[in-house]
Amino acid sequence: MMSGKLYGIGVGPGDPELLTLKAHRILASSKVVAYPAPDDGVSFARTIVEQFMSGEQTEIPIVIPMRVERFPAAQIYDEKAAEIATHLRAGQDVVVLCEGDPFFYGSFMYLFERLSGEFECEIVPGVSSLMASAAALQRPLAARNDVLTICPAPLGDDVLLERFQSGDAIAIIKIGRHFARVRDLIEKAGLLERAGYLERVTLDTQQVMPLSQVGADKAPYFSMILIYKGAEDWIKSLEMPVEKN
Repeated sequence: MMSGKLYGIGVGPGDPELLTLKAHRILASSKVVAYPAPDDGVSFARTIVEQFMSGEQTEIPIVIPMRVERFPAAQIYDEKAAEIATHLRAGQDVVVLCEGDPFFYGSFMYLFERLSGEFECEIVPGVSSLMASAAALQRPLAARNDVLTICPAPLGDDVLLERFQSGDAIAIIKIGRHFARVRDLIEKAGLLERAGYLERVTLDTQQVMPLSQVGADKAPYFSMILIYKGAEDWIKSLEMPVEKN
């Protein structure tokens, strides 16, 4: 019996209409669907595509504890890779849902490294939160020879400040509990008025505004800060908050 095929499909940042036609086709035809899920709530990736699922598919939640303390991530991915491999060896294709894009800070890459040596794999790219945030802010990310820098917020202060200084356009992700510290660093770098704040882009609860207008000391996990200090005159787009249609 031939082995099944492993698919990593990007399901986008939240709006189900941003699912690609290819991802929809593969999801609809698959009998086994895996997805990341927190240990204290529902899977966001599954919620995005719930209306497109048949209700008869075998589901494999990949439960990841959502807390500050370290957890045995390698063990979790080892166990779930073994479970997925059982279905693949039985000739069943397996779809793994990935928020945004599978290879843009996506958890699918950890399953890919465990399974791609034995099984055929296909990656279906998705709309990343980075692209969706630029669209919501209504300001291009970069142009011409601008250097776009992506900074995870947990980086140290010195590293972040150096990145802020060297890049023409900066995207800060994984903000959460680091929000107040990152905002202070942005102000220290003299970039506060050039920064846009976004959370839960493409959802009904979307918030888009200049960072200088945000009074909170922390941000949701699904939030991002975009800064532009390149050659183009795009700063004027931050004069008023942008509302979701």
